[in-house]
Amino acid sequence: MIDLRTDTVTRPTAGMRQAMASAEVGDEQKGEDPTTRALEERVASLLGTQAAVFVPSATMANQIALQLWSAPGDGVVLSAGSHLVHSEAGGPAALAGLMLQPITSSDGTFDAADLAAAASEGAVEKPRTAIVSVENTHSNAGGRVWPTERLDAVVTAARRLEIRTHLDGARLLNAALASSVAPDRIASQFDSATFCLSKGLGCPLGALLALPAHHETQARRIKQRLGGAMRQSGVLAAAGLYALDHHVDRLADDHRRAQRLADLLTQSALGISAVDTNVVVLDTDAAGWDRALLLRRLAEEDVLLSAIPHPGRIRAVTHLDVDDDDVERAAAVILRVLASR
Repeated sequence: MIDLRTDTVTRPTAGMRQAMASAEVGDEQKGEDPTTRALEERVASLLGTQAAVFVPSATMANQIALQLWSAPGDGVVLSAGSHLVHSEAGGPAALAGLMLQPITSSDGTFDAADLAAAASEGAVEKPRTAIVSVENTHSNAGGRVWPTERLDAVVTAARRLEIRTHLDGARLLNAALASSVAPDRIASQFDSATFCLSKGLGCPLGALLALPAHHETQARRIKQRLGGAMRQSGVLAAAGLYALDHHVDRLADDHRRAQRLADLLTQSALGISAVDTNVVVLDTDAAGWDRALLLRRLAEEDVLLSAIPHPGRIRAVTHLDVDDDDVERAAAVILRVLASR
């Protein structure tokens, strides 16, 4: 089976399992787990922030940030295709009481003018725009990387409008690699940043919320409220430390393999979006295929892809458990299935 649905399907490597088994542990909720504290300090340094809070998932990190920077009835400006809209079970509304103020764009990015147009300034009959959330890389736009200049302009405009800024950087290291920009250059300008361990880094779970030190206590309080406090979490944090030591440089292999897959499929009738990182988006409508039928036919041939929230679009995501041969075989299967009609 070649599983290209997402990069969260990876399994811990032998070295990661050993690191987890030998981790020094304590009570995380009481701040007594040394491995968890080491991971939090490591990620804060990596992202150029004063503090970081370890949580079970990037979704929880995002939801903590939203509650930290807003009050019920406020609004959050974000891409209409973002993870917060499509993959967090209505969390912004259910947990933070937020109105979504979405911006629609073809690549998941927007500029300062878009932010200004979407934000509510002073009108008492509208929700106060409290937050702008940026997803980098943007998953549903095909692993799209935000241009640095556009990112800077949005953050600058948000400050001018007195709007808090949050970076959903679940795949931040992919963005940093693709843009040749250091992770702290991207993350440190935001009020908070989510950093995920369970995607390209290959950990079984976990994420961190990076933020200023004087907001750390409140972030931990919200984490407790959401049920995110843990006990001997060093077993999990050790996987994150191992990944930062061993799995960062290899992200380049994922990007290279995604581009190779796209190149092999150019001979098909599928529409293929530009590849920035480790995600290849394919347009089944362009090839005259029903999306669900094509996914089912590929699964019968032991190649798994997934649908995304765009009509007729599917994606393939390269990751730690996919090698060069897998990419070649997956492309061959996709081409053979497409030619079977």
